[in-house]
Amino acid sequence: MKPRLREIRVQPAVEGGQQGVLLTDPLGIGQKAMFMPKALALLLTLMDGTRDSGTLRTGFELRTGTPLSDAFLERLIVQLDEALLLENERFARAYEAALDDYRSAACRPPVLAGKCYPSDAGELSAFLRQYLDRQGDEGRGYPGEVKGLVSPHIDFQRGGHIYAGVWSRAEAALRQAELVVILGTDHNDGEGRVTLTRQSYETPLGIVPTAQAAVDEFVAEIGEGVFECELNHRGEHSVEAAVVWLQYLLGDRACHVLPILCGSFQPFIERGESPLKAAHIGSTIEILKRLTSNQRTVVVAAADLSHVGPVFGDSSPVDIAGRAAVTKQDEELIETMTGGRADDFFSKIASDRDRRHVCGVPPIYIALSALCGLKGTPTGYAICPASEDGTSVVSICGVLYHQEAVWK
Repeated sequence: MKPRLREIRVQPAVEGGQQGVLLTDPLGIGQKAMFMPKALALLLTLMDGTRDSGTLRTGFELRTGTPLSDAFLERLIVQLDEALLLENERFARAYEAALDDYRSAACRPPVLAGKCYPSDAGELSAFLRQYLDRQGDEGRGYPGEVKGLVSPHIDFQRGGHIYAGVWSRAEAALRQAELVVILGTDHNDGEGRVTLTRQSYETPLGIVPTAQAAVDEFVAEIGEGVFECELNHRGEHSVEAAVVWLQYLLGDRACHVLPILCGSFQPFIERGESPLKAAHIGSTIEILKRLTSNQRTVVVAAADLSHVGPVFGDSSPVDIAGRAAVTKQDEELIETMTGGRADDFFSKIASDRDRRHVCGVPPIYIALSALCGLKGTPTGYAICPASEDGTSVVSICGVLYHQEAVWK
């Protein structure tokens, strides 16, 4: 057996006073978390499917000077297998079963309800209303003009005022829209995929139907590959956060949604090439352009900005000077976003190889491209804590894209 570790979530952790990493399944297929002592973490990098247990043991000893017994290594591999953290037949069967369950369900149920926002419809409405009320009359503008927006996907407790600032200004356009395209960051795809689903999204406020005809257009032009990572929709929070605000502002009005998850553009950044080199990215943009020209449509990029500090793999904590630097760099980035040019935005990110880990690059890039250079107006910006000690931060913003002429 040559164990191959899946793409899993690895986070710093302490257990029994011992430093190490916690291994979890980001897809939620494997329910069991595993703690790995720091001294053994290197072993994970060797599990790439090319080494059997003997080669793993030798490779680890050569790199660390620490011997491992056959019994220990075999037991560890069994534990990883039982936790469904290895890429093998056992995981493949579990994945297919989970995908079947997802597709056969009546809808995609909310995963944040009761955690990041109330699960009761009345309580949720009151919860969101408090943020909107703080906007006052300032949040009423751009009637009938809004064609798109950038909204956070961070939790509402930290980002509620930024959500309210941009969504309230889009309310009139949303109430006229026939289709809302929601481009969400796919935190579990590192290959730049575009992933759709036929499932409708449910929140405590009800179900927002997915536009099946629009999904059909993607399948016809790109193929069934748009469903390759469909299970990512089950646990991904970025689209869900936008759907909650949309549904609240729509009230009883019906509107279809096209939920699209957008995988990381890091491969394009590393290769020094435009995302348009990938045929499916160009096709996605062209399909969205057609959809927006044929019906009243609002395009939403559910996207956070910088992720900086030790929690995100940086060596240095973020202090006051660090926050000022993040703010300055974000302001420059937001300026390119409001300029409406997708290529300028991507060039800005690629110029420092996305050193600030801007997770919203793919949805923002695709949204800017689909909106054909439409200019934007910033509606808010904030830096949010991402660790208990405040040494790591996430930045978020709201941007509204509007034009003079209303839809006809």
